[in-house]
Amino acid sequence: MEVHDYFELNNQEYWRDEIRKSDWRAAAFLCELLTENRFFEHVGDPAKLLLLTEGEELMAFCTYAPKDEIDDPSLTPWVGFVYTFPKFRGARRMGKLVEYAYGLAKKEGHPFLYVSTEEEGLYEKYGFTYWKDMKSIYGGTSRVYRMIVENKDYSDVIGRRVKE
Repeated sequence: MEVHDYFELNNQEYWRDEIRKSDWRAAAFLCELLTENRFFEHVGDPAKLLLLTEGEELMAFCTYAPKDEIDDPSLTPWVGFVYTFPKFRGARRMGKLVEYAYGLAKKEGHPFLYVSTEEEGLYEKYGFTYWKDMKSIYGGTSRVYRMIVENKDYSDVIGRRVKE
């Protein structure tokens, strides 16, 4: 398994088509942003679209970006557009992408890594802790989770509770 940044790949159209095969409507929106060159406008710059691949097969993807669906510039960076294809679920493949994002946040000196979701019980296994509910840019309420970014390897931090 390898993690790639979509924007550093030569065959972006192929990978965009692989993302489009997802059964998730947010993936279709992500492809629209990529096709219309609005990705950075939506998630901020610099941002990365991380792909977990095995050869030419896309297993999972997510963004690592300055902003997400919560409009608060003081909260950054975000892991967003998180998706694992059904046949690859249950083996914590998304953890590889979260680990990569954690490494980026650590290198950039961020105190926290955030994720906004409607899910409960999913992100805790990757080291995130529920923080609070916040209003999203789409008008609804989203659960915001965060992970402390420490001067440790991700494997040492996973599962750690964030202190207020």
